Amino acid sequence: MALIDIIPAIDIIDGKCVRLSQGDYAQKKVYNENPLEVAQMFQDHGIKRLHLVDLDGAKAGHIINYKVLESIATKTNLLIDFGGGLKTDEDLKIAFGSGAQMITGGSIAVKNKPVFTKWIERYGADKIILGADVKDEMIAVSGWTETSDLKLIPFIKDYISNGITKVICTDISKDGMLQGPATTLYKKILTEFPDLYLVASGGLSSLHDINQLIEAKVPAVITGKAIYEGKISLKQLEKYA
Repeated sequence: MALIDIIPAIDIIDGKCVRLSQGDYAQKKVYNENPLEVAQMFQDHGIKRLHLVDLDGAKAGHIINYKVLESIATKTNLLIDFGGGLKTDEDLKIAFGSGAQMITGGSIAVKNKPVFTKWIERYGADKIILGADVKDEMIAVSGWTETSDLKLIPFIKDYISNGITKVICTDISKDGMLQGPATTLYKKILTEFPDLYLVASGGLSSLHDINQLIEAKVPAVITGKAIYEGKISLKQLEKYA
């Protein structure tokens, strides 16, 4: 039994592996021209999961980088959850057809509840993850460019009543800043929903952060920049696998 599921993130712009800071496309850093290489490296270190984000898709409002998804899905055994701009049934068909085991819906869950709810019914809670991006405990959408008037806890509660069992919660103020995750916020969520498969996202900077999340009983964590910037080595992550 893993202490916590470690889920590295690969963010894609123009088919390349990049990271943004606080979701800002102007603060883009390319880490590798070849995302498949990065994914294979994760797999070599015992990583089982991958969070793959189509940033071009998030901007365009429909799936774009599905070829990258396809190449990683066919050439590794990683369990991939895919997100970024998935808005229509057709987007989902392409994502699952290209090898995603799960998809994450963020803006769609806020802006088009009937469609997102239909996806949960059609594909099941194992395949559909709710993306809850927050700023001051309010839900943010559209690549974080706008904040909605939805409060985080009621938003999650509503979707749990619609069958959701997995939530990726990103604290935008922490994302890409390497200043530690929003552990207090995650504790609050798990106090409300103890059975939720909550995935912490944003701010992870050290093994100490991971251990804090384990103490808080957070089931899973996404890490991106910490790996790419060498704050956490893949070798160190092996013990969690």
